[in-house]
Amino acid sequence: MSKDAVHSAQAASRTDVARVPADAGDAGYSKDLKARHVNMIAIGGAIGTGLFLGAGGRLHTAGPALALAYLVCGVFAFFVVRALGELVLYRPSSGSFVSYAREFLGEKGAYVAGWMYFLNWSTTGIADITAIALYTHYWSLFTDIPQWTLALIALAVVLAVNLISVKIFGEMEFWFAIIKVATLVGFMLIGIFLLATQHEVDGGTPGPSVITDNGGVLPHGAMPVVLVMQGVIFAYAALELVGVAAGETAEPEKVVPRAVNSIMWRVGLFYVGSVVLLALLLPGSVYSADESPFVTVLSKIGLPAAGDVMNLVVLTAAMSSLNSGLYSTGRILRSMATAGSAPKFTARMNRSQVPYGGILLTCAVCVLGVGLNYLMPSQAFEIVLNVASLGVISTWVIIMICHLVFVRRARAGLVTRPSFRLPFSPATEITTVAFLLACLGMMWNDPEVGRRTLLLIPVVAALLVGGWFGIRHRVERTADRELTDLTD
Repeated sequence: MSKDAVHSAQAASRTDVARVPADAGDAGYSKDLKARHVNMIAIGGAIGTGLFLGAGGRLHTAGPALALAYLVCGVFAFFVVRALGELVLYRPSSGSFVSYAREFLGEKGAYVAGWMYFLNWSTTGIADITAIALYTHYWSLFTDIPQWTLALIALAVVLAVNLISVKIFGEMEFWFAIIKVATLVGFMLIGIFLLATQHEVDGGTPGPSVITDNGGVLPHGAMPVVLVMQGVIFAYAALELVGVAAGETAEPEKVVPRAVNSIMWRVGLFYVGSVVLLALLLPGSVYSADESPFVTVLSKIGLPAAGDVMNLVVLTAAMSSLNSGLYSTGRILRSMATAGSAPKFTARMNRSQVPYGGILLTCAVCVLGVGLNYLMPSQAFEIVLNVASLGVISTWVIIMICHLVFVRRARAGLVTRPSFRLPFSPATEITTVAFLLACLGMMWNDPEVGRRTLLLIPVVAALLVGGWFGIRHRVERTADRELTDLTD
């Protein structure tokens, strides 16, 4: 049965459409996420290990201009979330952008969007449990415990939290975000105090002279700033969680615009503000990829237990990321399973209205990561992070393409745009997609990491094509069955 026939049948029977969810995968969820949960999920998505840990190595490589990189990438990240927010208000769905890809790009688009997102979060989950194990080894109490054991324990704890209920997930994310925000605010207050009082930091006086006396804003030229863009984009990954969470909140039309609009000032304050402060306090050459830049500053001023506090925070950030990954992939896979493009068991829900099938599938991939930690503990983090970056960029590109098609249909009178809109369409979507693809292309200039990542694209594409031919008949049967149910 053709897609047009399905749309015609839907338009012909408004009563049936009102009875049946627009996405069959949306049925059965509770609406237990409150406004404070969604707001903090938005904050938690915007603040993670990309800032707490990754900013150190990037400052060393790119210098103070890293703040500009965070600002530019933050603007495009905001465009992506704003576009997704408009789609959410048009039709809230726990399937989020996969559900929108199905409507605006067809089942093939939803298939690619869903499995690339799964690739992103399942590999990010491996990176998270690896990071958790590494951070835990910081304390001597855990030094003798093998890295793979700690990774497995972390996975088991977060899995248990996700399976209990969405409310418990929301509470966990709420408090994780509180810890991260409180830490950043505390550091920024300390940094401002050091600047205002001209307190010595590592034998030098903080201020603009720290930048001008150490090579200026671009100490190593513009190319290092360009090359870190891909890593900066990955730091913003998880912002799209707002769209997934909206499917389990009672009033998305009130909650989502507030959460989305607040992302921009959070990016400016927390990311750009923190990096500017770090650059004014110490030269970029002092920071390193092996240590949180916040720990570097606090240790230079002799603050006791700074390392312990920040290690606890980055551990929290990694746990938050793993928690979010299991939550979102569970919902996305359920949306796909109801359309026939994911295994049937991923559509199953438990008594607490949690899609445990999809969560367990993501955990199964993460268990492979536990094996990776056993076999190659020193390389596990870098290997999976490269793969995850492909998933992030592809997900954001698909969101913008979906929004572009949505706007075109609205102009044709086929759908109605909500009042909460992405500004300057279609220029915003086209510019954002071009920027994301350019970031992907620029990775070729990094032979050690970026080039290897790009060489994975044909492999991933071949797997997607092979998978589609394996499930396309099931997808067609599912579509025919839905059409029959809709027209009866």
